[in-house]
Amino acid sequence: MSHFKVALVGLDGQGPPDWVAERLAGEQIELVIRECFSPDELADAAGDADVVWIFGGSRIVSESTLPLLERCGAIIRTGSGTDNVPVTAATACGIVVANTPEAFHDAVADHAVALLLAVARQIVVQDRAVRRGVWDRSTAWPRWRLHGQVLGLVGFGHIARAVTRRLRGFEMKVLVFDPYVTAEAVEKLDARGALLDEVLAGADFVSIHCPLTPETRHLIGERELRRMKPDAILINTSRGPVVDEAALVRALREGWIAAAGLDVLEREPPDPTHPLFSLDNVVVTPHIAGYSPDYLSAAWRLSVETVIDLAHGRWPR
Repeated sequence: MSHFKVALVGLDGQGPPDWVAERLAGEQIELVIRECFSPDELADAAGDADVVWIFGGSRIVSESTLPLLERCGAIIRTGSGTDNVPVTAATACGIVVANTPEAFHDAVADHAVALLLAVARQIVVQDRAVRRGVWDRSTAWPRWRLHGQVLGLVGFGHIARAVTRRLRGFEMKVLVFDPYVTAEAVEKLDARGALLDEVLAGADFVSIHCPLTPETRHLIGERELRRMKPDAILINTSRGPVVDEAALVRALREGWIAAAGLDVLEREPPDPTHPLFSLDNVVVTPHIAGYSPDYLSAAWRLSVETVIDLAHGRWPR
C-alpha cells in the first residue's frame, strides 16, 4: 500500500486512546491529530490527507473549505449523523462520507423508549410533585397505555429498528415512513410501510429517527402536527430541526397533540426561558441519548476500522 494519511481535525474535547495511533501505524497509516478552527489550520493539517476524520460535531469541513482538501477521498464523521458535514458537496467531488451509527444506536433506542415511558406514565411530573411534598396520584394520572397501541416511526435505520425490537413485548402495531428502505426490510420486523400522513394520523406514538438533511428540516411542522391524534405523543431523538419547534409549542399548548419527549432541540443549548420548559406535557433531556458506558470505546473502534477499510480499498460497513 502506498503512503496513506488520515487527519483527525475535530475532537469534540476528546483525546484518542493510545491504541488508535498504534493500530493505524500497524497498518502503515499516518495519523495527524490537530483540532482545527480555521481554514488555514485545516489546510495545514489535512490538505494532503487521504481521509479527513471528524470526531463529533465540528463544522470545520464545509462546502467552502472542501477545496482545501486536495487529496481527500473520504470524510469520516464519528457519530450517528452527518449533518455537520457537507455531504452533497463532498459527493459531487467524489468524496465518500462515512459515519459510525453502530456506536450509538443501542443507547439512542434505549433513550427513545425511556422518553416514551416517562411521558406516557407521567413520571417526571409525578417526581416533581412528590419532591414538593404532594403525595397525590390524581396530580398526574397516567393517561396512556402502550400495549396494543400503534407506534409510528419516521425513519427506519439502525435506531428505529432497535426501538421496534425493544417494544415488541407491548405487542404494538408498527407503521413506518422511510422512502429509502425496502418493504422487505420493514416487513422483516413485522412492521408496515406507509406514507408520512398515514403514519402521523394512525399512530398513538410517533418516534422520529430520520437524519437531518435539507429535505427533512422541519419535516414535522404545523400541517403534520395537526394530522396527529390529539392524544398522541411525539418522541424526537434524531435532530432538533427536523421538528418546527414553534409549531410544536403551539401544538402542545393548544392540544393538537398531547405530549412530547425530546432529546434534541433546534438550538442547543437552548435559552433557559424556552417556552417548552413551562409545559408539564414535555420531557426534555440534553442531547444525551447516544451516550452510554461503552459508547466512547465503540466510537473509536468503529472509526479506526473505517479508516483501515478505506486505506485498503474496502467499502466501509
